[in-house]
Amino acid sequence: MTLTVPETTSETTHLLDPRFHATGGPHDVWRWMRDHDPVHWHEPGQYPGFWSLTRYDDVRAVSRDARVFSSARGILLRPVTHGADPGGGHTLALTDPPRHKALRSLVADWFTTRSVRALEGAMRETVRAVVARAVESGECDFVTDIAARLPLYVICRLMGVPAGEQELLFSLASKAFAAGDPETRRSAHQQIMQYFTDLMYRRMVEPADDLVSALVTAEVDGELLSEEDVLLNCDNLLVGGTENVRLAVSSGMQAFLDHPDAWERLRANRELLPSAVEEVLRWTSSATHVMRTVTEPVVLHGRQIHEGERVAVWLPSANRDERVFENPDRFDIARRPNRHLALGAGEHFCLGGMLARSEMRVFFDELLDAVASVEQTGPAVPVESIVVSGLERLPVRLTAK
Repeated sequence: MTLTVPETTSETTHLLDPRFHATGGPHDVWRWMRDHDPVHWHEPGQYPGFWSLTRYDDVRAVSRDARVFSSARGILLRPVTHGADPGGGHTLALTDPPRHKALRSLVADWFTTRSVRALEGAMRETVRAVVARAVESGECDFVTDIAARLPLYVICRLMGVPAGEQELLFSLASKAFAAGDPETRRSAHQQIMQYFTDLMYRRMVEPADDLVSALVTAEVDGELLSEEDVLLNCDNLLVGGTENVRLAVSSGMQAFLDHPDAWERLRANRELLPSAVEEVLRWTSSATHVMRTVTEPVVLHGRQIHEGERVAVWLPSANRDERVFENPDRFDIARRPNRHLALGAGEHFCLGGMLARSEMRVFFDELLDAVASVEQTGPAVPVESIVVSGLERLPVRLTAK
């Protein structure tokens, strides 16, 4: 499916088609919306009615105003038949201040600069082992065999998953968060939740220095978290700690394959790693949209938005807004400034943002050290989703130095 610049606003309905997102076509629609209809109303249908925001300044403003634009009623567009998000009011991602701040404070120490730096040695060992296996195997899938492993192992380590059980979580996560049979995904996700149920009970008896113990033993407003709250936040941490990095790293590798001059430039000058990571985050924008619910009437660009209505902010659109980014459709690993919104803004700025940046920097640094070349051996398969963007598969062959 290919779409050029829309002629009518009716073509914005494609934004609710996962297959359309897999083609990259939304960027044409978003560009048109930024210029002609930056606050667009989608009539109810398969999804409840909602407003779309596509300009950087509007997306940033909504993301930073947790009072007017609430997360507690859900942060993703869900089909009407799915009902309300069960995590609403329970998880870090689906709570508003002051509860959000209280929950965040329970686990924030694991994501500080000092904590992230302490993990770097283990990160490098993991990447070296993963890349060595990939080189030895010849052709492999960059997404599953390489990009997915580092963030999964890191978050498992932080959550206190024993080393001998991490491969089980990797196997289950690969099934739960991949495309394919819905029943297989559902079954794998249920097994993940059962695993964390068992781990939660273990930590109730024997607390340790990990995130699950922090959730089990800490109090909010003088009360321990409920078992439901603990489990939903474990799920939130696992997904948040793995999915965005996996998608950003694999789509970033695709960007480097499409722009080999950028890869060679980075190989020649590792001082560009920090800015290259920021550009990969902007370019890939793996979280496609975030939804908020309006708590009081507000006017945006002359449009009256009523209390209780939903607003979806499209992060990839904000990160290609010509009003903010010079030549936004150019992959520029030296881009400065690069104030992208790939990791959010305001109260809900990604808790693991510093960790994600460190993982990506270490990953590309170690990959450049280990391989002479990365060759794509078949077509990349994009994820079909309106929630995340990235690759399902990327067949490659790594050649060792």
